[in-house]
Amino acid sequence: MQMEDVDRGNRRITVGGHVRPLDDLTHRAILDWLDQRRNRWPNTANPHLLITRKTAVGLGPAGKLWTTRATRNLTAALERLRVDRQLEEALTHGADPLHLALVFGIDEKTAIRYADPARQLHQADLEADPACSPRTHGSAPDNGSPRPSGPLKTLQFP
Repeated sequence: MQMEDVDRGNRRITVGGHVRPLDDLTHRAILDWLDQRRNRWPNTANPHLLITRKTAVGLGPAGKLWTTRATRNLTAALERLRVDRQLEEALTHGADPLHLALVFGIDEKTAIRYADPARQLHQADLEADPACSPRTHGSAPDNGSPRPSGPLKTLQFP
């Protein structure tokens, strides 16, 4: 990935030829990295987004070994971060599979599978609090009965 693949002003990134919007977390992480990169290697001409002290003096990318080592001891595995990110996107945008396909560059059938857990969570929220339903106009009367509680049913992730 090259520096030109990041459009900070429009909050977009190009990955594998696909232009995708940047969420707040990724946008902040990229800005923080670019600040660190600029402070650490102010005179580098390397066009790659990710560089190391060795690649900062040349024009090559950071190697796969460096990337693997940089992510090896993370508390959350990259796969879990990917699933969490996709679920958050689905929750934020109403579990729209077409939106997920566009944002993540995935097949429509895969996007439908990723949208299902978000739909399950949304449905569980509506069942727990009917006043949250978009079809409800006004609040539900409080009759003093406790709201349903307890764990959500198990969600199935792809």
